[in-house]
Amino acid sequence: MTALDPDPALAPWTAEVGLRMRRYFVWKLIGTTAWVWAFFIGYFWLLRNPAYPVTVMPLTALDHLIPFQPVTLFAYLSLWLYVGVAPGLQLTFRELLVYGLWAGALCLTGLGLFYFWPTAVPTIAFDVSGYPGFKMLQGVDASGNACPSMHVAIAMFTVIWIEHLLRGARAPSGLRLFNLAWFLAITWSTLAIKQHVVIDVLAGGLLGLVFAIPSLRWRPRAASRPPPQIGADIINRMSTGPAP
Repeated sequence: MTALDPDPALAPWTAEVGLRMRRYFVWKLIGTTAWVWAFFIGYFWLLRNPAYPVTVMPLTALDHLIPFQPVTLFAYLSLWLYVGVAPGLQLTFRELLVYGLWAGALCLTGLGLFYFWPTAVPTIAFDVSGYPGFKMLQGVDASGNACPSMHVAIAMFTVIWIEHLLRGARAPSGLRLFNLAWFLAITWSTLAIKQHVVIDVLAGGLLGLVFAIPSLRWRPRAASRPPPQIGADIINRMSTGPAP
């Protein structure tokens, strides 16, 4: 069994996913962390130093119908764990590098939009001081850099890539549905904690699609590996017998 072969003792999809997670783990961890921090540096600089007048995004009828749901803060913060899943499932270093370039281009495009068109959500009309975590969130991630929602854009990019990788590994439908549910929870949370309005979410979803679709088309070809010949290996061992 080579380094690119999944463990034959496990179910095929489990072995495939496990192999992908193990390969270049340290590089994936360092690269994803560096990518997130680099994005945050640009994001918060633009948030505090808008180059142009800030546009307040309008509320839609749906925004008025969605109540404030502080319990969804966990889903909102879970994005920074979710974004590590897709790069963590890349098999080869070249695939990982190209994925990072596409994700980086998505983030740079979002930051460019924030520079030339600073936006903000309307001021929240109720007191959130009684909800743990929200005071810190408002102090760190203010209501600026609203449209497009980069939370949704990155989540959209990620959900499409994870679905692609899980489908290629023939993962069970339950795991793929969990991926979709996680994405929907993150998206809903941006509205439920009033960090974004509906227009922000729609624009963020569109931005994510604009990069996710071509990134699946223009990427390195998947590494080809013949399936492990488990049965043949057992027969061969039986025929040769133990070494004298």
